[in-house]
Amino acid sequence: MSLTVESPNRMSHPRTYSRWASLVVLCAGTLMTILDGNIVTVAMPAVQSDLGFSGPGLAWVVNAYLIPFGGLLLLAGRLGDLVGRRRMFAAGLAVFTAASVLCGVATSQGMLVAARALQGVGGAMTSAVVLGMLVALFPEPREQARAIAVFSAVGAAGGALGTFLGGALTQALSWHWIFLINLPIGVAAWLAAVRVLAPDDGAGLGKGADYPGAALVTSALMLTVYVIVGAGDRDATATALLALLAGALFVAFVLRQARAARPLLRLRLFGSRLLSGANAVQILMIATMYGFQFIGALYLQRVLGYNELATGTAFLPAPIAIGLLMLGLSARTIARFGAYRVLLAGLLLITAGMALLSRAPADGSYAADVLPPMLLLAAGFAAAMPALTGLAMSGAREEDTGLASGLFNTTQVVGGSLGLAVLSVLAASHTDGLLAEGTELVAATADGYRLAFRVATVIAAGALVLAAVLLRTREK
Repeated sequence: MSLTVESPNRMSHPRTYSRWASLVVLCAGTLMTILDGNIVTVAMPAVQSDLGFSGPGLAWVVNAYLIPFGGLLLLAGRLGDLVGRRRMFAAGLAVFTAASVLCGVATSQGMLVAARALQGVGGAMTSAVVLGMLVALFPEPREQARAIAVFSAVGAAGGALGTFLGGALTQALSWHWIFLINLPIGVAAWLAAVRVLAPDDGAGLGKGADYPGAALVTSALMLTVYVIVGAGDRDATATALLALLAGALFVAFVLRQARAARPLLRLRLFGSRLLSGANAVQILMIATMYGFQFIGALYLQRVLGYNELATGTAFLPAPIAIGLLMLGLSARTIARFGAYRVLLAGLLLITAGMALLSRAPADGSYAADVLPPMLLLAAGFAAAMPALTGLAMSGAREEDTGLASGLFNTTQVVGGSLGLAVLSVLAASHTDGLLAEGTELVAATADGYRLAFRVATVIAAGALVLAAVLLRTREK
């Protein structure tokens, strides 16, 4: 998201535009893309049964969306600067909506995965320009803080809310409707964006963008997840060669950024301890949270026997808690205790929640084994995410604010996709091993999920240690 903090004059226009109505449109468009990153979670068993996905391969229904989304954020942000952010936002909504229809009518694994990837492209186009538009709409610090708080709360709660909507639509209609429902929503959002958002003049395509760099980083991310997901289905030599190729692509991207006239990512950003540390912590934290959403939904369905609607309803306390805490307490708590202390407290709650979840038995119950850790995870995330964002942005120079925001969004997606790939493969492999030894299906499945939760606990603890070491500030 190669953005620069600009004067609101960039979005001025003879017609009068409502800033708060514009905020609603931006939140609505972003919410749709965030929801779709998670709405498939509850529908996974139905998708798997209908299209014949393998256990590890099923993760690609999510990762096919996340990888192009994360890999293209930087390029989409740069293109938004060149062609105009409203134009990029509206175009992203159009691509996302069209791809949603293709997902809804998919009749094969390949068609669904390809359409999900196209959704990721549209999601990146839409999301990459939002922060720059918010900064331009609300230049006054107090109003800007309120607007970003509302936007952050919508984004944070949207992921968990998608689980509920996915369950309700799958149970009432079919899994196809979790995508088809985006058609009327997307059309309405596009019309509102064209009518409500003020047009802005981009710098012009002649200023250039680093297309080779975008291709390198997206390819590297995609191949890395492919290596992890398919590790159990190929020999060690092939896995090692693919891993080396992924590493080479990352190296090529770094070299490209060091030499490009207009790089997607200025390498000097990594000289900031706060910015680099915050992004590293975020990768681990988001990997943990995505693992909870994905594996937790499967545990409710395949171990506790919940249907799609019951599973979605069971996840509702999470977005409610996140929204209430983030809007009502986060800003005041950070102001009183400092972002560093609030971040550590949040990560401690996340670690404790995952540790409790890793004890969930095959004959467990929602009230005793799922709801308490879910509330701990929600409270921890509501505390940690705003604090981590503040620390990351405080480590960027003023001229790098937009680019730092893009990097932060990108590592969020990277953490989610890699965490999902690792944890789903571990759970599926462990379950398959137990089944081969003669263990009963539900018991083997529960044990596989417990292993994934234990690994997620270690990842969350790693985020806590990393934050304690790298992000300490002189707050009082």
